Amino acid sequence: MSEMIFVNLPVADLDSSKAFYSALGFENNPVFTDESAACMVLNAHFAVMLITHPRWREFTDRPIPPKGASEVMIAVPRENREAVDATLDIAQKHGGTADVNAKQDLGFMYNRSLTDLDGHIWEVFWMDMAAFPGNAQQG
Repeated sequence: MSEMIFVNLPVADLDSSKAFYSALGFENNPVFTDESAACMVLNAHFAVMLITHPRWREFTDRPIPPKGASEVMIAVPRENREAVDATLDIAQKHGGTADVNAKQDLGFMYNRSLTDLDGHIWEVFWMDMAAFPGNAQQG
């Protein structure tokens, strides 16, 4: 198996969460999917494991944060500003919440945030590394 990052997220409704992530471009890997968890793959290096609350409790005794709480923000890049906006539009059409944090436009970076159906925060961004401040100093 190639090196991958799997982000594990507790979800209240597995089927609805699978549909939400599918709409955002994640593909289900049926090998790691059953009635208590689903592996949703974004690319060859990144996947999300959606885990039902009862199954989640088999892994940890720590409480599941309530919807509206913040534990982590997961950042995913997009190829341009338009793709950032399109991702937020898709998320909102499928039950997510767009712009839970203030939109950032720093010129070299454009960033918007969304929450999934369970309130997990995703930062969707585009960055022009050539225009990143200080990048010319590193050459």
